[in-house]
This record gives sequence, structure tokens and C-alpha cells, in this order.
Amino acid sequence: MKTIKKLSILLLASLFFYACEEKKKQENETVKTEEVAEVMEVEETDPNIVEVASGNDNFSTLVAAVGAADLAGTLSGDGPFTVFAPTNDAFAKLPDGTVDTLLKPENKNTLTSILTYHVVSGAYDAAAVIDAINKNNGKFTVTTVNGGMIDLSIKDGNVMLTDAKGGMAQVIMADVPASNGVIHAIDNVVMPK
Repeated sequence: MKTIKKLSILLLASLFFYACEEKKKQENETVKTEEVAEVMEVEETDPNIVEVASGNDNFSTLVAAVGAADLAGTLSGDGPFTVFAPTNDAFAKLPDGTVDTLLKPENKNTLTSILTYHVVSGAYDAAAVIDAINKNNGKFTVTTVNGGMIDLSIKDGNVMLTDAKGGMAQVIMADVPASNGVIHAIDNVVMPK
């Protein structure tokens, strides 16, 4: 009988010890799961417009200009924005010295005006842009963040922008997603009045 009592006590102690260890193990697993979930939330955050542009070598001139105009904070904001983003090649088409001159502190207002002329409030993917053009007899005018107007049209299957001075740019890459809007790369810098 004494042996059975000893075995029963030993069995109960083992069960109690096992239950405590299982509870600790579950608590540790819960903590680990919560830590993984927090890491996943951070990793799932899409980059904003400035981060997308900064991560693409084709937009290094644009990124430098955005920095010089102190627009990084604005374009990193909630938005949404549609940015018609000139590539480095587009900036290279400007007359020699234009970019260097625009990047000077004394030309910040002019640079800001030019850059905000490339931004439209709202996120408009290529399908929405094409639909708006088609519903408006082949030309859709958008108001930019700087208050100027750009005409959007389609030529040879490509979306075209016509600026206030009659200059044109073609969308060469559409629908680059960002957490606060969309980017459409263009082949020329468009100019406000």
C-alpha cells in the first residue's frame, strides 16, 4: 500500500510539473508568435512614393530635386497622389545646366512649382486614366497640386501629357504602386506656365 501511495504522489507531482512546463511552453510560443506578427506587420508595409523613387536608380535626379525642394515629407504623407515622374533621361533632355540651376537654394520656389506640377491628388492607375480620356472625347484635363492643368490624351496607344506650354511627355512605365498612391514614369519634364 505504501508503494501505491508513493507512486500516486510521484505521479501527481509529475503531472503537476508537466502541466507547469506545458503552460510555460505555451506562454513562450504565444510571445514568439506575437513577435513574429509584429515583424510581419513591419515587413508588409509598402514603401511610399518617395521610398519607391529612392529605391529606383532611374529616379535619382527626381529624388535629388524632391529633397532640394523639401517635398519629401509631403510626398511621404497620406496622399493619395498620382505622380507623373520624370526619369533621369527626361531631366537630361532639359537644356544644359537647367537641373543644376534648379537645385540651387535660391531657385527652390521654381523647383517646387515644377515638381508639384507633376503631382495630382488621388491615386489614378493607368486603367482609370485611359477610361477618363475615353469618356471625355480623347482628352482629359487634370488639375495638378500646384494648381496648373495638364491635358491627358492617347497617341499610338500611349498616354500622353501636354503641359501648359504645349510640351509633351509620354508615360513609359505605368502603375508603379506605393502605399500612398501610384507613380507613372514619363520621358520628359512637363512645365507649368
